[in-house]
Amino acid sequence: MKIAQYHSHLNGYEWLLVHHREIWSEIEETVEGIQASRYKTKVSKEKTMKGKLLYSPIRINEAFTKEFKEAGWRESRTSYWVTDDYKLIRKTLLLEPDRQKHEIESAGRRAIFSYNQTDFVKNRIAVEVQFGKYSFIAYDLFVKHLAFYVGDAIDLGIEVLPMKTMQEQMSSGPGYYEGALYDLARQGRGVPAVPLILIGVEP
Repeated sequence: MKIAQYHSHLNGYEWLLVHHREIWSEIEETVEGIQASRYKTKVSKEKTMKGKLLYSPIRINEAFTKEFKEAGWRESRTSYWVTDDYKLIRKTLLLEPDRQKHEIESAGRRAIFSYNQTDFVKNRIAVEVQFGKYSFIAYDLFVKHLAFYVGDAIDLGIEVLPMKTMQEQMSSGPGYYEGALYDLARQGRGVPAVPLILIGVEP
């Protein structure tokens, strides 16, 4: 596979080249190390493509997981406590988890434990490979990467997606680069408030 397109949000790409140029090379090598043709194994049952061989999102995700883990990328979690009071959440948002819980309970509210998990983290850079449902992309971009950034666990989030030309050869459901790019543009230049690189890949 290859990187066909990329978009730098809040100078994410430029930051990466200055601080961790080797990571970009590593991501390129990881993408290039995956032979997409090996994962065109799913026989379509859809009316418009019945019997046609399609790319398997599950198998492609597994291939990326293998490649990234072999390159030393690891899963990471960030934990926090939430409650039903908006002002209290704002007050405790940037505190350490234990302090969040204490402040919420001291205010007489219920503290509810929550967390965000990301698959690949190295050198404070998070990578999400998203060949699943399109709704997960928005969650990654506008919730997950942002939560890790606000929690001071990462400096940059990277989202890897199929280009539309590849997504068309997959079963219905997966999102694609061009659609995610539109969603980013529609929110305005400063949203989400986390440096990102959106990457579109294709065979």
